[in-house]
Amino acid sequence: MPQFVAVTSNGLTDVLADEVASLGFKVIEKNRSGVTFESNWEGCYRANLELRTATRILKPVLDFPAYNGDDLYHNLQKHDFTKYIRVNQTLAVDAAVRDSSLRDQRFVAMKAKDAIVDQFREKFGSRPDVDTSRPDLRVMVRVVKSQVNVAIDTSGEALSYRGYRTQSGEAPLREHLAAGLLALSGWQEDVALIDPMCGSGTILIEAAMRARKIAPGSHRKRFAFQNFLAFQPDVWDRVVTETLSHELAGATLHLYGFDRSSKMVQIAQNNAVRAGVDAEIRFATSAVDILTAPADCEPGVLIVNPPYGERMGVTEELKDVYRDLAFSLKRNFKNWTCWILSGNETLTGALKLKARRRMPVFNGNIECRFLEYKINA
Repeated sequence: MPQFVAVTSNGLTDVLADEVASLGFKVIEKNRSGVTFESNWEGCYRANLELRTATRILKPVLDFPAYNGDDLYHNLQKHDFTKYIRVNQTLAVDAAVRDSSLRDQRFVAMKAKDAIVDQFREKFGSRPDVDTSRPDLRVMVRVVKSQVNVAIDTSGEALSYRGYRTQSGEAPLREHLAAGLLALSGWQEDVALIDPMCGSGTILIEAAMRARKIAPGSHRKRFAFQNFLAFQPDVWDRVVTETLSHELAGATLHLYGFDRSSKMVQIAQNNAVRAGVDAEIRFATSAVDILTAPADCEPGVLIVNPPYGERMGVTEELKDVYRDLAFSLKRNFKNWTCWILSGNETLTGALKLKARRRMPVFNGNIECRFLEYKINA
């Protein structure tokens, strides 16, 4: 049985492994950045379409030691890359190197590209062009010390780009991470959910899509595997049809999004419309210092991704925002469970609240903590 690797952000591996298992795939291994699972190519199609917390699905093809450029070149020649695309299609090599004698990623990418295109020249007398932005075939080469791992990207554009968020604010939360935070929080569809700094609405839109069983990849136009010679359109059509049949026409949800910017509220509403879940979410303009719990629902879950103040001097200004948030929570959200994604320990301290749990999660390259607070009566 073929093996694939679902890649995700550091901190979401356990959530992703549960997702993979829920689709009926056998989980082989977990590490900090991904989950290896067994499946046929139909399963690869389904994983790309349905996994909410994955960023990419890779097909491992080679694993070998290499100490110089010749080792890299000759070992890459052992795999037939001509079976994936035609000579009139395009390719790219994405290389990463750490603690290796193989110099740097540009050298590795160049040698790997030479090995692959030489296969095409020898077999067809011609070779594919290189397209680094949207290639038909992207080969991922990872080198750690002397060990080389080579994989084929089956996703293309990262799976976190769902297609509904054409507008966003500054530093928006990536969609797969929003889905991961929902899973880590334990939120269930029959419980009220509030995002008091909703920005472009990602957390709430992901919640509504999950509740209505809308596949995260259903808004995408194309995946990389559709460019491959072995792509099976009839199998893909069946996967899409089955997935669409599971969607719920509507759901009774208590989802509320607030932001102090009326412009961001409008952006969030527009994104929800594109995602097809605008009827499930109520957005409104409100600053955190005057935020109140909706009167028509029982205490539920509040998830927020506040600004971290990465720029010099901004941290002090943001302390008041965190103090205002804590004030509203203690005054108006008694018996609610609050989750805060924090990338700044100093700002978190301004809340003057004691976290019950602290989960390490990476937001891009920022190491964060996903903090749980119980707002007692």
